[in-house]
Amino acid sequence: MGDLLVGIDIGGTKIATSAGDAEGNVIARKRRPTAGSGDPRRDVRELASDVRQVLDEATVAIRDVACLGVSVPGPLDPTGTRLLGPPNLAGWDDVPLVAWLEEELGRPVRLENDANAAALAEWKFGAGQGFEDLVYLTMSTGVGAGLILEGRLHRGFGRGAGEVGHARVCWDDDAEVCGCGARGCLEAYVGGASWTRRLRQVMTSQDAATPEAVVAAARQGDPLAVEEMQRFNRYLARGIVNLGFTLAPQAVILGTIVAAAGEDLCIAPIRNLVRRDLWPVIADELAILPASLGDELPERAGLGVALEAVAGR
Repeated sequence: MGDLLVGIDIGGTKIATSAGDAEGNVIARKRRPTAGSGDPRRDVRELASDVRQVLDEATVAIRDVACLGVSVPGPLDPTGTRLLGPPNLAGWDDVPLVAWLEEELGRPVRLENDANAAALAEWKFGAGQGFEDLVYLTMSTGVGAGLILEGRLHRGFGRGAGEVGHARVCWDDDAEVCGCGARGCLEAYVGGASWTRRLRQVMTSQDAATPEAVVAAARQGDPLAVEEMQRFNRYLARGIVNLGFTLAPQAVILGTIVAAAGEDLCIAPIRNLVRRDLWPVIADELAILPASLGDELPERAGLGVALEAVAGR
């Protein structure tokens, strides 16, 4: 068995395929739009073709690949081998992705949901290096988490760990309704889809009614944008406090919109709010950091999954 790793990240808009080593060094890569054909077997053959193209570019043989790691939006079945109806891949209702890719390429394959994969990438190659207990939080369309506990990925029973977006952060009778149907979920306040819906209601211009536009306006001192950022930070801090009391991690790594917003708008205010409400014995040891991989995350996510598999975890 070789020591090369291959990663595949199946995202909402693009598929990234990479070849690299255990240190996360990418030696060849390919990105293309996500466009399911409606025939999952055909789509998997195209994924295998991507892998072959990347290996050709790297001038290495498939036999030199120790493992292929695949980051997927989920949901996965409890065995972690089948993909169950991801929203951006038409017809993928129950796809044995591990079996099909192993059949196509003849190498071991490991699947993880995208939050777990991002957590592995940041832990091995990014802001989480050096920590044994950390939480990676992503605020994209929804809110998800990847948990690294005692130096290994924690999946939980039935692979259900990390759904912190549905932990409650508001108990008011008129709390926001989440996409899951419950009121007061973290995702209803800091998930990208929920926040965008709110911004369309409260911002005076629809051009300003996106998280990216609010971040830009807040940097310019726009009062309404600043108020919206403060509201976002307040609810996200409540979620982190819950994680602190439950898991007492060494670090919380914040991705997507928080990493883009940066230290002054998000990270520092969130740290202050968390320290106010979390017991000092936990808060004093808790690092709250922005994710560091940025645009490199898709390539590193799949490699992180492969590396975890090779380590036997």
